[in-house]
Amino acid sequence: MAGRILVIDDDARLADYVAQGLREEGFTVDRADNGRDGLFLATDSQFDAVVLDRMLPGMDGIALLKALRAAEVHTPVIMLSALAATDDRIAGLTAGADDYLGKPFAFAELLARVQALLRRRTTGSRAVEPVLRCGNLELDRLARQVKRGARKVLLQPREFRLLEYLMLHQGEVVTRTMLLEAVWDYHFDPGTNVIDVHIS
Repeated sequence: MAGRILVIDDDARLADYVAQGLREEGFTVDRADNGRDGLFLATDSQFDAVVLDRMLPGMDGIALLKALRAAEVHTPVIMLSALAATDDRIAGLTAGADDYLGKPFAFAELLARVQALLRRRTTGSRAVEPVLRCGNLELDRLARQVKRGARKVLLQPREFRLLEYLMLHQGEVVTRTMLLEAVWDYHFDPGTNVIDVHIS
């Protein structure tokens, strides 16, 4: 189940501890020690999950999370914080976190929560072979890369999700509503032209 995880935390000691533990479990780990760099990495690269500290220099975790969701990046996020009262947890989850873990924590629990999020994501996106193919088009779901023949095709996260969904449903009739719900998380406004903008 290993994948690529982004750890955003300004506490170098804690970040080392988390990153080392995740690597020992087979994950590839990238790191950022401030909110602005974390936001750049999370929006510019493909990750399977993000471990996000709430109190960060430059941009706090709540603001980062809101910016991430506003940019339509739906990577699962686990927020870590010493602020663990009920209101704090609600604030994090409302901002877009998928899970919230109070500090201090046991690494085994963090790992279990990461794995649970990844299982949920895989199940929700229909578990299949990690590499999808259609003609000379190849989509690697783990590396988050697309190739056409020998040439790499650079896609934005939304474009990748759209292509992934279409390749998962080869030979099936796919409606606009299905695409809106699966790729854009829209459950309303069937008249929107957002699909036409991406498919021409």
